[in-house]
Amino acid sequence: VQLQASGGGSVQAGGSLRLSCAAGRTFNNYVVGWFRQGPGKDREFVAVTDKVGGSPMYGDSVKGRFTISRDSAERMVYLQMNNLKPEDTAAYFCAASYRYGSSPTLYTYWGQGTQVTVSS
Repeated sequence: VQLQASGGGSVQAGGSLRLSCAAGRTFNNYVVGWFRQGPGKDREFVAVTDKVGGSPMYGDSVKGRFTISRDSAERMVYLQMNNLKPEDTAAYFCAASYRYGSSPTLYTYWGQGTQVTVSS
C-alpha cells in the first residue's frame, strides 16, 4: 500500500499541528501507525489505531497530547498533536502493517517523513 504523510511544519512550544497520512486502495487491509525519528535517535512509536479506527494506542511521551484517528472512506489517518514540546521535534512517518502493534518491525510499508519542528 502506498502512503503519503503531510502536514508537518514549524511551531512554537504549546502549539498544535495535524498530520495526515493518505493511503492507497488496499488501505482497509492494514493497520496504520505513526512513528517519529529525531536527530541521532532511534525510530520511536507514536500512535496506532486498528483497521476500523478503534483501539488507539500511544507512546508514553505523547499520551494525553496526541490523538490518532482514521477515516476509512477517505483512506486517511490523522495525528492531531496538541501542546507540542521541543522534544517532539522529529520526522514523522506513517506506516502500514497487517498486525496491530507498536514495534516498527511489524510495519511493512512506510511513507516518506514529514518534518515537525517545535521551538521553545
